[in-house]
Amino acid sequence: MNSQIAKLYEIGKKNNRLILGLMSGTSLDGLDIALCKISNSGIETKLELLKFDTLDYDDEFRIYIRRIFAKKDISQQDLSGINAYVGIIHANLINTALRKWEITANDIDLIASHGQTVYHAPQILTKDYTLPNSTLQIGDGDHIAVNTGIITISDFRQKHIAAGGEGAPLAAYGDYLLFTDRTQHRILLNIGGISNFTFLPNSSTELKSFATDLGPGNTIMNQYMKKYFDVEMDIDALVAQKGNVHQGLLIALLEEEFLSHNFPKTTGPELFNLAYLEDKQRASNSLNLSKEDVMATLNAFSAEAIVAGILKVSSNLENVGIYVSGGGLHNPLLMQNIQKGLPNMLVTSIDEIGVNPDAKEACLFAILANETVAGSPDNVNSIKDSPAVCMGKICLPN
Repeated sequence: MNSQIAKLYEIGKKNNRLILGLMSGTSLDGLDIALCKISNSGIETKLELLKFDTLDYDDEFRIYIRRIFAKKDISQQDLSGINAYVGIIHANLINTALRKWEITANDIDLIASHGQTVYHAPQILTKDYTLPNSTLQIGDGDHIAVNTGIITISDFRQKHIAAGGEGAPLAAYGDYLLFTDRTQHRILLNIGGISNFTFLPNSSTELKSFATDLGPGNTIMNQYMKKYFDVEMDIDALVAQKGNVHQGLLIALLEEEFLSHNFPKTTGPELFNLAYLEDKQRASNSLNLSKEDVMATLNAFSAEAIVAGILKVSSNLENVGIYVSGGGLHNPLLMQNIQKGLPNMLVTSIDEIGVNPDAKEACLFAILANETVAGSPDNVNSIKDSPAVCMGKICLPN
């Protein structure tokens, strides 16, 4: 037997595993690296976050990704080369984190790499029914495995699509295993580039868990800040708080077919981008707005799309808790707008239930890797409209 296969078999039999979960979002701020100690599998899963860091990307990395990110027409040579480049950069950042933590590669059982999304193309978005749902995350897992010496599980979203899903959001699998409560209905809201939530009904109800995208989170705001202020994001909403919401533009932004589709659904910056904003400004005769007013309106747009989605699933329920993670949690105006739209609900950081909000997504991919080597598809067969599968491609160091 191949020695690496034998090692993987032994890892699967262990009582607990040390797994590095990786997440790189559309904001391109850096690589989230979460060192997780995971015991058991399925509903018996226990996760302890041992270490967490976000290692910043440099400008060269961002320039490369933006050459191909969410664009229909790109250079094939760029795509091929950047796929390998991202894997090498991620491996280097992993090695940096391990040195910082004084941990050796031999101490780590697995790496769980989400990769860098560069294109998301479900049929609901493309309207092209001649091609199947598709999505592309780059950062080749073999480059990570070879350059770290650690077995790497990557490219999780392809199995979800192959089994009939849209490749996103995958949070439902880990959320369901870790955070379902006996008495409280929980909505785990993640505000990244795109906003999404996992609905976790309490364990005594017949309702089923599911995850869905809602609409824009930070993506249009971040794109606007980069174009007009040459910064990555509106830190502390300082720009948006100086502006006023333009109701005509807000109404136009909310008149998007995707927002009315039934759950679950997925989307991406392929839809919600600066071209979308310009079209809506033209339609609402608001092209001459101040930049501050545009940012205030985009902030309100993200909040209203989130609020509408939450009300859609929770209006007839009692004892509902909304727990927030992702970069949007750090935008005070966005959080204020969401709370204003949900005045009778608890809206708080997910750290209230013992989770680092910045590490949550990286931890969830560690859970997916754990299920791949030690779990079973049967562990997640009660999630609504999501295929019960174990996900990820296994990449060996040698």
